[in-house]
Amino acid sequence: MAYKIMILEDERTVSKMLTLYLEKVGYEVRCYQNGFDALADFNEFSPHLAILDVSMQGIDGFEVLKRIRLTSDLPIIMLTAMVLEDDRIKGFDYGADDYVCKPFSPKELVSRVNVFIKRLYKTDGLVLEYQALKLNSKTKILTKYDIEIPITTREYELLYYLFLNTGIPLTRQQIIEKAFGNNFEGFDRSIDVFIKKLRNKIEDDVKKPNYIRTKYGYGYIFGGKNG
Repeated sequence: MAYKIMILEDERTVSKMLTLYLEKVGYEVRCYQNGFDALADFNEFSPHLAILDVSMQGIDGFEVLKRIRLTSDLPIIMLTAMVLEDDRIKGFDYGADDYVCKPFSPKELVSRVNVFIKRLYKTDGLVLEYQALKLNSKTKILTKYDIEIPITTREYELLYYLFLNTGIPLTRQQIIEKAFGNNFEGFDRSIDVFIKKLRNKIEDDVKKPNYIRTKYGYGYIFGGKNG
């Protein structure tokens, strides 16, 4: 599964250029010309990293950054033509992870994206970690406190997708489509069966899950809070 990048940029030439470079190295990219559309699609797309232009019509990149930070800790890179120190500090105060000033080198920006993705999702070591859990994407072995927990192929696919979206609320349909693919023949409630089996294997107390939590009225969240 490709890592997903959200781009908020109202200059089509810039967004097309970035899309070309990012897709060339294997990322899935969605571009938005205004902040309202980006926010409306955020949960459905579930990006692993966002690139936000500061100067936008309607709500600017700073406001989009603040709203994303209410629910997600994904890496966010700000694009800006402003070089004033106060503006950069403002962005970092709101939760930006990095700044790139226009004009910029698309190759350099892609390199920065790669660094964040590798650091956060541990793609080099092929081991995804959350608290006591470790999932090796090469051997497909799950461990808790370094003790192996047997899992099926479907359980691995589900858990792998949850690891990649730690802290992001996911609907049942999202999980099925992204973890199992469009050819999966089960209904959206079928995911509840897989979740129950995984909880029995990884949770200390299935009645008070610590890893896979229910997002009431929405779906599930891995590593998030009940609500």
